[in-house]
Amino acid sequence: MSGHSKWSTIKRKKGKADAARGKVFTRLIRELTVAARNGGGDPTANPRLRTAIDNARANNMPNANIERAIKKGTGDIPGETIEEITYEGYAAGGVALLIETVTDNRNRTTSEVRHILTKMGGRMGEVGSVAYLFSQKGLIEVEKKEGISEDDVMMIALDAGADDVSDEGDSWEITTEPSAVAGVTEALKEAGITPENAEVVKLPASTVPLDRDAAGKVLRLVEALEDNDDVHRVSANFDIPDEILEELSS
Repeated sequence: MSGHSKWSTIKRKKGKADAARGKVFTRLIRELTVAARNGGGDPTANPRLRTAIDNARANNMPNANIERAIKKGTGDIPGETIEEITYEGYAAGGVALLIETVTDNRNRTTSEVRHILTKMGGRMGEVGSVAYLFSQKGLIEVEKKEGISEDDVMMIALDAGADDVSDEGDSWEITTEPSAVAGVTEALKEAGITPENAEVVKLPASTVPLDRDAAGKVLRLVEALEDNDDVHRVSANFDIPDEILEELSS
């Protein structure tokens, strides 16, 4: 698992990411709207929308909110224009950043992202400067529990179209092609295994090792970016030892 994926997992389990339900719903609604706009409102034919719906329901979003967000994306309900913008940048130690945003105001978001980067010791990169370091993959996390074996998870996931299953200590990480996330997730659920998280992410081809000092700077920058309302996801290629990650997340 990449360092940033493990950091995201730690934060999610400790409840530090998106603690306020209002912020969770805002981001989920924007993802539903953009997914519907780009791929249509039928989740059976739009894997990204299907995954967004699953995540919204996992966060107890009312069906009425989900349906409204989808109709807004398909144009059935007029409203603000929401667009996706991805920014590229650098953090301490030469760490590459992909900052995915969903916004109704491009100028505002650009200004705020640039300000956070500058304030926290990072910098904005040119278009294409770091994007080539990342590939889009489905990422499904299954928490280890009594009665669920690695062989069970591997057999179900691979038969459903997953690329790989890896042991990450207290969970198994399943990687897939983006279009296979929904199918693999559904196969696991049908077998009585409910994933803790399932999403499409950007995974780095290689990572940059960081010491304690650089790790602190990078994680503070990533957290500041993720705290911005317009930022949907931050992907980074840092590699931080587990003991340092645990220390910095406590």
